[in-house]
Amino acid sequence: MQIESPADAAPAAQPAAAAAAAKQPIPLPARLGHILSLDDFERAARRHLPAPVFAYISGAVERNHTLRANAASFEQYEFLPRMLVDISRRTTAATVLGKRWSAPFGMAPMGISALSAYRGDLVLAQAAARENVPMIMSGSSLIRLEEIVSANPDAWFQAYLPGDEANIRALIERVKAAGYGTLVITVDASIASNRENNVRAGFSTPMRPGLSLAWQGITHPRWLFGTFLRTIAVHGMPHFENNYARRGAPILSANVQRDFSDRGHLNWDHLRMIRGLWPGQLVVKGILDPRDARLAVDCGADGIIVSNHGGRQLDGTVPPLRMLPQVVAACPQVPVMIDSGFRRGTDVLKALALGAKFVFVGRPFNYAASVAGEDGVRKAIGLLREEVSRNMAMLGVNTLAELDATYLLPAARN
Repeated sequence: MQIESPADAAPAAQPAAAAAAAKQPIPLPARLGHILSLDDFERAARRHLPAPVFAYISGAVERNHTLRANAASFEQYEFLPRMLVDISRRTTAATVLGKRWSAPFGMAPMGISALSAYRGDLVLAQAAARENVPMIMSGSSLIRLEEIVSANPDAWFQAYLPGDEANIRALIERVKAAGYGTLVITVDASIASNRENNVRAGFSTPMRPGLSLAWQGITHPRWLFGTFLRTIAVHGMPHFENNYARRGAPILSANVQRDFSDRGHLNWDHLRMIRGLWPGQLVVKGILDPRDARLAVDCGADGIIVSNHGGRQLDGTVPPLRMLPQVVAACPQVPVMIDSGFRRGTDVLKALALGAKFVFVGRPFNYAASVAGEDGVRKAIGLLREEVSRNMAMLGVNTLAELDATYLLPAARN
């Protein structure tokens, strides 16, 4: 049986010692011995993190309708496996945008990760590099983008565009100078969403100091000393580092003003301008309507990520899995990828069978980083990759390219 490992998918020049280390099981602290799936990391993070920080990661908007719908969308399909297929040489490897990865999934961009895990973006980048999966760095992050690409040259950068052309140009030039090869433009966040659940939990960006926040820190000492105070002591107060070409606001501030300009006027002409400025691969994230997907490709996009922002923007939005086949049909010449709600290997395989070339997973990797650092993230990657391989075997497929809609049936309605 050939299950793709990070060492197998890495360049042949990789040192033997590094290749051997990559194949070793990832140990976790004894207190995390119960971790068997990505969902277990969420439960561990709920105990570990202060309530406002956990609410920021886990929450969505308004009634959380879209958050629930994303999870429920996978139940709309059931598998039709094939039998007596020799699956002894199956591989989980997948290629997207010209690079072969060890698995058909990667890390979606997650803002403020360094607040939930010590050096969170760096931890995610390093784990992704060691496990050979793509990592998309969020523009709404607290570690400079130059530091992340130095640790992981294959990282992608995701931008929330500034509201004026001069700052857009300056940000693109900064990302280009840093050495990123893939730029992801998120288009579904032109205005701030109504994350009232965050407000009720006491979370704001920047965070507002006060007695309640202090109590949350005191009652979560592992996070307080291992993440927050350690960050302050070693690196100083974290700032939003990558929304602009310049440094942004600090994460902890009495004056709570999010360092985002109004982007309501942005349109397809801005994407065409970016295509003219950006020499690398350009991916557009946040597409649901196939007409928008076609426009993005016409503007020069090299790839599409079908997404509803994990349920964090417009409540009541259609789940990406439902729109995936239509977007794939509208854009046959570019890879169509997807995120929002993925937790299991079965979720990943259903998306691939419906035409996705790749899947991105967000919150679970953030949880894993918060409770166990880089080892936690590597463990999460390994668990999901093993699920994909095991489920491929039970489906009767050896390569991901074999998957198509014939392996799925609509779920029976009661």
